Amino acid sequence: MKLSRRQKPLYLQIMNILKDRILHGVYPVGTNIPSEPQLEQEFQVSKITVRSAIKELTQEGYLETGSGKGTRVIRNTSSSKLSKLKRFTEVLVEEGHRIRKQLLRADIAANPEGTEAHRLFGERALRIERLYFLNDRPYIHYTHYLTSEVADLLASDLGAQSLYGLLEEQDVSLAKYRDEFSVETAPPDVQAALGVPPGGLLLKRTRYSYDAEGGLVELSLGYYHTEMHRYVVHYDV
Repeated sequence: MKLSRRQKPLYLQIMNILKDRILHGVYPVGTNIPSEPQLEQEFQVSKITVRSAIKELTQEGYLETGSGKGTRVIRNTSSSKLSKLKRFTEVLVEEGHRIRKQLLRADIAANPEGTEAHRLFGERALRIERLYFLNDRPYIHYTHYLTSEVADLLASDLGAQSLYGLLEEQDVSLAKYRDEFSVETAPPDVQAALGVPPGGLLLKRTRYSYDAEGGLVELSLGYYHTEMHRYVVHYDV
């Protein structure tokens, strides 16, 4: 995997990729992550860079290193800065499900008139489409719209890293979110991607993400095939 040298330090990019894999169950709790030589080869970086990434994840409590035993995953949940709300994918991984994501497209796209994206971002915006698989079956379709000011994200590996992690790398700090839920018929391309019959109803989540000054940074539209698994909100108290 080729990392972007225009982003933040390489070890931070690797740290975010490994953390995303841990959160999505690619590296389950109790198992070892790939060896340092394997990670050096995958990311085409030096041993020092890989060790710096592992050190950061160890300090955050995700990994544990042992002489001759490899580096083991000991935690697979993140702590939210805003609340004790767990991410939905974390809940699914804790239940033993396999989560995989696929990048469908990433480009600067025209926003059709009358759409929420056009109202909020004007004629054009950065658009990122992703498909999430639950136990290898299409489960969630997401379309993210972002201000064109963060178009540099297109130079990143959007298929490997967390979108919000990439925004942090660009010093874009999200301070507030607003989620709205409804039940709707998804657009035809979303129905096809999720394998839903025409006219089928899906749970739709609309998220608005704002920076510390109250400026809108992201609009995301997510469709969930809840016949496969209900949407769960889990709080730790």
